[in-house]
Amino acid sequence: MTTIGVLVMSYGTPESMDQIEAYYTHIRRGHPPTEDQLKELTDRYEAIVGGVFPLRANTDNQVAALQETLNRMNPYQDKRFVCYQGLKHASPFIEDGVAEMAKDGIKEAVGIVLAPHYSVMSIGGYIKRAEAKAGEHGIAMKFVKSYHLHPQLIEALAKRVSAKLEQFVEAGALRDKVRVLFSAHSLPAEILEMGDPYQDQLLETSRAVAEKAGVTSWQFTWQSAGRTAEPWLGPDILDTLRDLSQEQIEDVLVAPVGFVSDHLEVLYDLDIEAKAIAKELDMRLERIDSLNTDPLYMETLSDCIISTFKS
Repeated sequence: MTTIGVLVMSYGTPESMDQIEAYYTHIRRGHPPTEDQLKELTDRYEAIVGGVFPLRANTDNQVAALQETLNRMNPYQDKRFVCYQGLKHASPFIEDGVAEMAKDGIKEAVGIVLAPHYSVMSIGGYIKRAEAKAGEHGIAMKFVKSYHLHPQLIEALAKRVSAKLEQFVEAGALRDKVRVLFSAHSLPAEILEMGDPYQDQLLETSRAVAEKAGVTSWQFTWQSAGRTAEPWLGPDILDTLRDLSQEQIEDVLVAPVGFVSDHLEVLYDLDIEAKAIAKELDMRLERIDSLNTDPLYMETLSDCIISTFKS
């Protein structure tokens, strides 16, 4: 039986508190963070209940669930799929995942990123690194570049939006009065001049989810922008919440469609930071549950991988 490798790529997170500095240094392309920068990031991890460890476990669980789903959906009698993990900023790095495939004798593989929307600055970078390493080892590798409108992904997200809106209704709010904020990780604004599809794909996902869930009161906002001199895509969610307060919006549901699991940008930036601002503004803010290992999301990934391998 032939083994087809699947390189499952994601941003990565440290495995323990003492790895945060090395992780941050890698993000900063080898430049160590200042003492204040390191303290700020460490404080954010410490603020999340359970610390760093659940974040890495989320990705591990997704990779395991994907391999199980892939082989259940596998249309081939003479092939099996084996998943390998490759992280952008932590071990095992993308190159490590490819090297592990080569060590196991893999000749054909498919790469996919745990992020539905393509940008040359995000997904493009993952693919570039994986391609280079696969070429060194003679592995023929194809890539799933985006899956932002896959029907099962839209269904999974719409179900989560609808479920949380019901909680607002049960608490006495009118469903149509709840403002739904779709969000994603901001990127440098220069991508707009490059014709990058990232923003358009996010808006397409948001529109599709809103239609599926029957939501009419919604808008898109950004979050988690980097702190650099260059401008990043906005408005930021914290500014959006202040604007909504001026509109006398009292109930807000955040749907971070750019993220597929619980990690720092969700558990801190939304659940702690955004909620604190909402409380100051006397506003109720809730967030949809993350996809994590949702069967519909695993089926989305599996379908994309199998289709790409067939092509």
